[in-house]
Amino acid sequence: MGLKKLHNLVGAIKDTTSITKAALTSPSSAAASAHLAVLRATSHLPTTSPPSPHHLSALLSFGRSSRLTASSLVSALSSRLFSTQDPSVALKSLLCLRHLLSRGSFILKDQIFPALLRHPASGRNPLALSSFRSAISYSLSSWVRWFARVLELMLVTPSSDDPDQLTVLQNQDVISELESLVAVVEEISRVPEGPASTVGNQLKLEVARQAEEDWVQVSAGITVRVREMKERVGLLSYSDSVELLCVLKRIEEVAASQPSDWEWMALDEGLLSEVGKLKGKVEELVVRKEEQERRVRREKISESARLVNPVRSEMVRTVRFGSTRWVAT
Repeated sequence: MGLKKLHNLVGAIKDTTSITKAALTSPSSAAASAHLAVLRATSHLPTTSPPSPHHLSALLSFGRSSRLTASSLVSALSSRLFSTQDPSVALKSLLCLRHLLSRGSFILKDQIFPALLRHPASGRNPLALSSFRSAISYSLSSWVRWFARVLELMLVTPSSDDPDQLTVLQNQDVISELESLVAVVEEISRVPEGPASTVGNQLKLEVARQAEEDWVQVSAGITVRVREMKERVGLLSYSDSVELLCVLKRIEEVAASQPSDWEWMALDEGLLSEVGKLKGKVEELVVRKEEQERRVRREKISESARLVNPVRSEMVRTVRFGSTRWVAT
């Protein structure tokens, strides 16, 4: 028996055992149903197929009931993700998580971040998969690490791109949101392999398709915030202008280094033109504010030098007594 066939057989046995165990030992009917739904959506076999639409719909249905039911599902999914050493199961779990984030109800979304943070290895990286390695497939393992990082960044991106809502934010807040969106496109552009690797592997292809959706969504958010900052250039402080300039340079670096194999992985030319114009204005602002800062610093040094020692000695020289009787004869 070949190694691949043996691995598939072991995976099938694990799925059957896990389903039986979930049905017999889960403390409540909600927990049992959640575990079964997750196991069916993230089964070991077939290894190259993503979760079926039917199984994804079953996961979404847990958000139409109580908060306890939603919590049971998210807990079961996070447990499956953190416990598996199989890259196909991990990637399917990430796809399920991505589906809940994009199409789940508010109750489901509200449970995801706390559930991830309860994992002991979480922290700055809630999914804790940056070191995921599996001898089963090094290629698929690299996709797990990459897609997990993309989802981690998507968890903290702004939820609205409404220009009217942006107008009430402080400059620093808009720049921070812009930076978080740029971090997403930077990470997506680090896709581990080209389109050729997805041939015959629908699981990788579906992950790439989800990343494409994120790219389009995030690019739109970047465009809205770049236009908003164009209206605020004259109101920026020195620190805000420097931070914004760094973010704009990162956008240009993404455009210059993006993989040519993925046709969808390209920033809009209109956006890049707006970024270039805004960058030029901000650079001028930074130079002007730096010159003002140097001028103020020179004036303070000059004023300090004039007011300290010279004035004191001048005061000593100009003191005169009103009577000559104090003068020694």
